[in-house]
Amino acid sequence: MRVEHQLRAFEQIFKSYDGVLPLHRFLFAYFKRNKQMGSSDRRWASRYLYNFFRLGKALIKEEYTLRLAVADFLCSHTSSLVIDTYLPGLKDQVVLSLPEKLALIKQQYPSFELDDVFSFHHKLSAGIDQQDFIPSFFIQPDLFIRVDSGYMEKVAATLRLEEIDFEKISETTLALPNGTKLDSVLAAHKQYQVQDLSSQQTGSFFKPQAWDKWWDCCAASGGKSLLLYDLEPKVELLVSDVRENSLHNLDERFQQAGLKKYQKKVLDLLQNNEQDLHHYEFDGILLDAPCSGSGTWGRTPEMLYYFEDHKISYFSGLQKKIAANVVKYLKEGKPLIYITCSVFKEENEDVVAFLLENLPLKLEKMQVIKGYAAKADTMFVARLIKQ
Repeated sequence: MRVEHQLRAFEQIFKSYDGVLPLHRFLFAYFKRNKQMGSSDRRWASRYLYNFFRLGKALIKEEYTLRLAVADFLCSHTSSLVIDTYLPGLKDQVVLSLPEKLALIKQQYPSFELDDVFSFHHKLSAGIDQQDFIPSFFIQPDLFIRVDSGYMEKVAATLRLEEIDFEKISETTLALPNGTKLDSVLAAHKQYQVQDLSSQQTGSFFKPQAWDKWWDCCAASGGKSLLLYDLEPKVELLVSDVRENSLHNLDERFQQAGLKKYQKKVLDLLQNNEQDLHHYEFDGILLDAPCSGSGTWGRTPEMLYYFEDHKISYFSGLQKKIAANVVKYLKEGKPLIYITCSVFKEENEDVVAFLLENLPLKLEKMQVIKGYAAKADTMFVARLIKQ
């Protein structure tokens, strides 16, 4: 396969992509429409596209072919036709560590700046180490699963039998290579959930008690609810989301996990929901708020290229309105768990400051969960108590 052929395929896909759909969904549809592309074409196009976007806006004035070669060099441990053609002097260095490769690129292209990879660095939450966080975008995050108590050895034995590499993070958490086909590898096991490591760690803030009434108000497909249920199976649960299709996915996940008793509502939390909720009082509310998702851009690196920073204020506004609308249903002395998968201060600490100033809440604790140090997502969580 000639490099011109690979570049032509890359360019055709890149020009037809506008960043609206997640890249993995766009590629699935694109390859389905263009069945003439063989498996090798699809594999190389996917590698080049994802790596290209991991470069963010660095070297933005250079030709796209050079930018692609630099990105592929930084992200890969095996060479490619693009690297061989446009960075011939570095092709044998592709096996080096990321810090060593970054130094080589900086030496060869002095205009290369890490800050340009994540051009929103001045908006980061406190405590995020910019010099550690930004290089993490050149590394594919791991796939994490949370295994039900008592089933770790059975799941691990199956993975060994299938010769799947994994790392045991804790008694309930495994890290696997991204792209592992769990549906086929662990088809016989229903005792696990795909859930990012940082998302699992938010559970330390929940502290549910038996027979507590909890509301997961932006439940999506129910990952946090299942974590809550694992922490306390006797919790009484209401789940809601504005998207009915998400709640259908939630039903399937709950069924597989054996969670049968729960209530479910389609609710727009920006509206007045008193008619649906007037008789509810909760012992805890999970608000996994809609956000920029910037803590997950290691999995969706196209956002480094397409995201517009005015959207941060948009999401911050949503988060404040939703919190104000749900806190009224929380009992005094009980917790609101505010969670984002954002790294932006405006969506994290600034929202918490707004809630403390405008709602009857006091802060018990908050934390940035620095997933970038563990090939995981980065998240923010705060536990606020209603007064």
